[in-house]
Amino acid sequence: MIRSKDRHPDNAPGDWYVDRNCINCGASQTMAPGLIVERDGQSVFVRQPADPKEEIAAWRAVLVCPTASVRTESRRKVPDGIFPQELAPGVFRCGYNSRGSWGAHSYFVKRTDGNILVDSPRYVSGLASWFEAAGGIQDILLTHQDDVADADRYAGAFKSRVWIHEDDRSAAPFATDILRGRNPATVRVGITAIPAPGHTRGSVVFLFENRYLFTGDSLAWDPESRELEAFRDACWYSWAEQTRSLSCLTEYRFEWVLAGHGGSIRLPVDEMQRRLAALVKRMRST
Repeated sequence: MIRSKDRHPDNAPGDWYVDRNCINCGASQTMAPGLIVERDGQSVFVRQPADPKEEIAAWRAVLVCPTASVRTESRRKVPDGIFPQELAPGVFRCGYNSRGSWGAHSYFVKRTDGNILVDSPRYVSGLASWFEAAGGIQDILLTHQDDVADADRYAGAFKSRVWIHEDDRSAAPFATDILRGRNPATVRVGITAIPAPGHTRGSVVFLFENRYLFTGDSLAWDPESRELEAFRDACWYSWAEQTRSLSCLTEYRFEWVLAGHGGSIRLPVDEMQRRLAALVKRMRST
């Protein structure tokens, strides 16, 4: 085994490591919690995978890393079928995160009335083929300007409609459908676009069937504290507005938070509402 000179020294001894090109986007940490953590301003393996389940988590970390920094010394080949990853019936995490979105997660939702991509992975021919086999992409829903990535290429390949809020429209000049103002809007039956200014002026969250909330960078799950979280140090527009936006979300009922950055979680509806209200209270006190 030849040890890579780019291996960060804080990685645990063994085959798996993260190299020094890591941009600390956190994507690999969400894929392999307990294996990959932050050290010295980047991700590292705090220990080696101990069983097949943890090996799969490590491979998922490989395929979400936008800088290809998650590696094995033995240069093993990635197994097939790692992504897309089905999180719930018909709801998939895409993987193949883009450096253009700072490693944000994106999601594919299979629906009888036309499939949907929420935010965009980087363009990968194998992933595009998987989308095609699944029935293509009718709509691409962009939560905000940071996570556009290669949405234009997927839209061109599948002739998709593309949705974004007018206040973040400059990031997606190819968008076909523009959300306006601060009132919720219907994308199609069972899908509501809820403007959530704060992280950016034009941030939007998308609620599917009063069950799945795709939150972009507005709301996430912290697996360490086991609480919902928002990112004040990555709030590019207004923390006060983001607090108000999340407070408004307490009027809705959902059991999934599916985040761009940070963790995703499924909780009973009442518990989700309680934790969201607790987060808003914490945000108001800071």
